[in-house]
Amino acid sequence: MRFSDLLGLLSDVQAAGGAGAVAHHLAGDPGIEGAAALDQAGAAQICFLEPGHALSAALEGCNAAAVLLPARGEEAQALQELASARGLAWVALPDPRLGFAEALEALFPADPLPAGVAPSAVVDPSAQLGLGSHIGANVVVGARAAIGAHCCLHPSVVLYDDVELAEGCTLHAGAVLHAGTRLGRGCVVHANAVIGSEGFGFVPTAAGWRKMPQTGRVVLEDGVEVGCGSTIDRPTVGETRIGAGTKIDNLVHIGHGVTTGRGCALAAQVGIAGGARLGDGVILAGQVGLANRAVMGNGAIASSKSGIHGSVAAGEVVSGYPAIPNRLWLRCSAAFSKLPELSRQLRQLEKRLGAQEQAGGER
Repeated sequence: MRFSDLLGLLSDVQAAGGAGAVAHHLAGDPGIEGAAALDQAGAAQICFLEPGHALSAALEGCNAAAVLLPARGEEAQALQELASARGLAWVALPDPRLGFAEALEALFPADPLPAGVAPSAVVDPSAQLGLGSHIGANVVVGARAAIGAHCCLHPSVVLYDDVELAEGCTLHAGAVLHAGTRLGRGCVVHANAVIGSEGFGFVPTAAGWRKMPQTGRVVLEDGVEVGCGSTIDRPTVGETRIGAGTKIDNLVHIGHGVTTGRGCALAAQVGIAGGARLGDGVILAGQVGLANRAVMGNGAIASSKSGIHGSVAAGEVVSGYPAIPNRLWLRCSAAFSKLPELSRQLRQLEKRLGAQEQAGGER
């Protein structure tokens, strides 16, 4: 694909009215066959450069055929001149990372799997299969399950009874959806994720733990993506609901009765206990933990390994365990390394004060 052809597929270029309306340099209009990181890209490859530190130095070492540059920032013009001087094709975009994602989609289009049911799949006669759906090898589809149009179930996916998938869902190898689970349009469930398994509900009795039946269900709204090995539990009654557009990384656990707003992002090894509530656009970094019924307001952010035990206000950034406002946590972190010296100084002060008190008592 020629660089000029690729430009026509980028949304920022289209929004500006075409390649003629954005700053760019074709440099002979090289053919683009692949993509790579800035410091690894070579001939016939494209890369991108985001606003940050030492941009000129990074571009000096770039050997790519073409580069997506930031259109904003103090160095934007200088970067364009440097790229041209080095013979690189380039285009300046408001969001080079988005442009790179779109370039990857254009260069490496996904091959749709053929519609149909593999001979080794087991599909209950009462299940409904949508037009154009692919049912892979060893897939099991339970009674009264409903699969929308153009869904793709990779090998060894299991759908329990009464599962419903809206159109365009993709379930990767080994994913399991328990009874009653609902997926909206365009959801993606990656390998070995489990959706709708029983919540951790037990009643203590004199004879030991008695199991509480988990009769609820899990609902993933449109465009939710669930990473490999993640689990989302169903509740005793009611729903566990994941808001539209939410993205869940690998090895995340979401407990029974949790609800999230739209567009949340949960990084690897996040654990959310039962009944927690997340607003729209909440971000939980790696290994964040939320206690039972914890609440995070719209746009709240928790940094890595934070522990949330109560409520976090909308838009607040928290860190630490237990979580406190991020700026306070940074000040506390800076003080941690000084604690041994402060402790030593305190002991010395106590000794001096003790010696002074003893000397005063002997007078």
